[in-house]
Amino acid sequence: MKEAEKKILGEKRRSMLLQWLKESEQPLTGSELSNRTNVSRQVIVQDISLLKARNEPIMATAQGYVYFQHTKTDKPNKVVVSNHPPEKTEEELNIIVDFGVTVKDVTIEHPIYGDLTASLMLKNRHDVAMFIDKFTSTNASLLSELTDGVHLHTLEAEKMEQIDQACAALKQAGFILET
Repeated sequence: MKEAEKKILGEKRRSMLLQWLKESEQPLTGSELSNRTNVSRQVIVQDISLLKARNEPIMATAQGYVYFQHTKTDKPNKVVVSNHPPEKTEEELNIIVDFGVTVKDVTIEHPIYGDLTASLMLKNRHDVAMFIDKFTSTNASLLSELTDGVHLHTLEAEKMEQIDQACAALKQAGFILET
């Protein structure tokens, strides 16, 4: 295959990826996109990087890739500071989602890089279980392990009352770091 043909195929594939991400209401995994396009997952990762370089608002979450629509949300949100060892992560996240609260992200303050934030978008126990399974099966480290367990979460819900209830439960369970 000629180089020009490869470029055209690559652009068509990236255009399809972008369309699928924009249309999807759920995150799409690299494996799923790989199967749809009949290319390796690594090619998908490269394609997503190229799309991000073109300022396409694509985020990689624990559940897969999402196209981030730049719409202002009127939903209440709050940033909470938490502290716990890695083995308490599932308990912490389940407490939050059990109140109908979304864990949008996790942030740590790294001594060299400053704030490091990863999108999570965990909405329910199924999302939490998938996140924990991925964390466990890949032997990856949590960002909070870089800061001895201290981390921040951005929480979002339909009502502030849900966030307040989740925070009270987190405090009772010993997760909230008092400021």
